[in-house]
Amino acid sequence: MVLTWIFAHRGFSLAYPENTMKAFIEAERAGADGIELDVQMSKDGQLVVIHDEKLDRTTGEKGFVKDLSASELMRLDARYKFKQTLVKKEPVPLLRDVMEWLSNTSLQCNIELKNGTFPYHGMEDKVIDLIRELKLEEKIILSSFNHYSIVHVNRHAPDIETAPILAEGIYMPWVYAKSILASGFHPHYRYAHDEIIKKSCQHHIAVRPYTVNNESEIQRLIKANCSAIITDDPAKAKRINDDIH
Repeated sequence: MVLTWIFAHRGFSLAYPENTMKAFIEAERAGADGIELDVQMSKDGQLVVIHDEKLDRTTGEKGFVKDLSASELMRLDARYKFKQTLVKKEPVPLLRDVMEWLSNTSLQCNIELKNGTFPYHGMEDKVIDLIRELKLEEKIILSSFNHYSIVHVNRHAPDIETAPILAEGIYMPWVYAKSILASGFHPHYRYAHDEIIKKSCQHHIAVRPYTVNNESEIQRLIKANCSAIITDDPAKAKRINDDIH
């Protein structure tokens, strides 16, 4: 049986503030094989780790990520939904800070390029440059709902692994992934049928469904030899994975 990797979705986001250093550190402690995070650009062109284009859900503040400088974003408290349980403030981190920490771990990292709503001109190249500077090419997967970004990365950095994110099922997704020179794809778990996983693996295309939190779905995907799953609860997923193997 192929070993299925466990990627912590925005870190250990079930129990800690998503896309924060706290969530990433706790994901490693929980035994995750990798972390998944989201990157956008600040007003002054810095790469910042945050999912939503708007600030309100995770920080309680109004406005858009793109309208604040990196220093202003880092002063915000991303602990908004966890203020009752966590005492220490959790800032919005820079991608550089996360990557420098990552370089001293055994974790893999899936960076989602969040440029579907706002184009963030040049973001792909900045991410590539940072990966190269820190020599993390072997630890990174770049994914996006914006498949033009995937093609851009594949043309300019073919040595960095990429995977388009699929919100719906498509016919023969392994063929589509190969057509844009990606080595995998990330479908919503409802569209990661066992036969899709089997055919994709036969064609050497990785399948990493998101966001898998239901225990029976985690079991199904692991038993189907899925390449990886992306989950909010890496501790539960690791326990199930260990039980199966």
